[in-house]
Amino acid sequence: MNVAFVCSIVILCFSLVSCKLGRTHSVPYVPLQEGESPGEPLILTPYINDDRIDEARRLSEVPKELFLGVESYSGYFTVDEEHDSNSFFWFIPSTDTDYRKAPLLLWLQGGPGWPSIYATFTENGPFEVMKDSNELKRRDISWTSTHSLIYIDNPVGTGFSFTNGRWCTNEKEIGEDLYKALIQFFQLFPELQHNDFFITGESYAGKYIPAIAYTIHQKNPQADIKINLKGLAIGNGLSDTINQLNYGDFLYQVGLIDANVQKNMREVEDRVAELIRIEKYEEAFFLYDSLVIGDYVQTIVKNATGFRNFYNILQPEKVDNSQYSAFVQQGHIRKALHVGNVSFATDKEVAPSLNEDFMQSVAPWISELLSHYKVLIYNGQLDIIIAYPLTLNYLKHLNFDAAEEYKTAQRHEWIVNGEIAGYVKTAGHLTEVLVRNAGHVVPADQPEWAYDLISKFVRDIPLY
Repeated sequence: MNVAFVCSIVILCFSLVSCKLGRTHSVPYVPLQEGESPGEPLILTPYINDDRIDEARRLSEVPKELFLGVESYSGYFTVDEEHDSNSFFWFIPSTDTDYRKAPLLLWLQGGPGWPSIYATFTENGPFEVMKDSNELKRRDISWTSTHSLIYIDNPVGTGFSFTNGRWCTNEKEIGEDLYKALIQFFQLFPELQHNDFFITGESYAGKYIPAIAYTIHQKNPQADIKINLKGLAIGNGLSDTINQLNYGDFLYQVGLIDANVQKNMREVEDRVAELIRIEKYEEAFFLYDSLVIGDYVQTIVKNATGFRNFYNILQPEKVDNSQYSAFVQQGHIRKALHVGNVSFATDKEVAPSLNEDFMQSVAPWISELLSHYKVLIYNGQLDIIIAYPLTLNYLKHLNFDAAEEYKTAQRHEWIVNGEIAGYVKTAGHLTEVLVRNAGHVVPADQPEWAYDLISKFVRDIPLY
């Protein structure tokens, strides 16, 4: 498959909208059982605007008995009244420490269009859904044991968040929506306004995290409610596409493609980079899609390797983690989470609305943020979609105070309970980490090591 042929496929995809496959990985719709009542969506914004904070807090409480006794709060914050855009949040205070003193973490999932509450059940929340019974069990290792977590389904139209026709098309809009949601959160929980606050997440949240962090950074000086932002943690993040394109070289080096496919991929990658440089972002996206994403065409990587899963080089087939979606779509769980009968993760407009955004960089924001906040960039060793060498390539192009120091920094072993968990470099406010034996979803693949990593990072405890 040469570049000319791929480009012809790209042109076809411009005209054939039906060839979309969807980065949102749409979850199956689960209908309500006969007689089930999901209640109504709880929009908290009117209560907050009327200063009825105690009432809003009480209404947002999630019944503990349905979630293994874990205290939590959920509901909606309106972020765009004109288009009835509402962000769904789920707040879980630290379960084992005083939440009023614990670090406060915002978790954002990627996609774009993948619900953040996916991580609640499959990565770092206090419980998970058992595959054979659709019931909850406690997670052995949870970030919520010593941190409080806010999960926001982002952007609107993702997961339980909904909108009436206004989908975000760029990171500035996403940052603004998240900022509006966070300000309302801190009005609802004013006792947390002075807690150390960190923004965390993975994958396409490599765009979202810098977007909301940069928005906070810009607005904080004049804001009535100042967010105590201390740092960012990005796992396997897409942040700077033009410098995260070297799939062919990586796949060749790990033996998954031969030199002929490597050459073909390099030609496509060079063309994508050229299109990005001349700001033909949509055309660049469709060509990029032909490499590994596969929303619109079968990818070069799939044709060459047979892989259906690009999240771990040791797992060629996709892993089914959809049991959590069946759980949250039950009528009594919907009622408990205050979402009513709002559709879950079925909005196909989120990902295509961000096609052009996919090709644009947030590296300048990251560079600016590195002058003011701690930034952790970590990567699973076995990922394909955001392979470790791709992350290193964009990091070495960042323009920040310690950029030259980073390029020559010594790499250290990171040890957890006597095992080498990975390797770490530090320079200025930047901490860069490789996590061994993990793919795209580090907290799921290596939960103990991921917990050690985030716990030490937010508390300024050295990793070596």
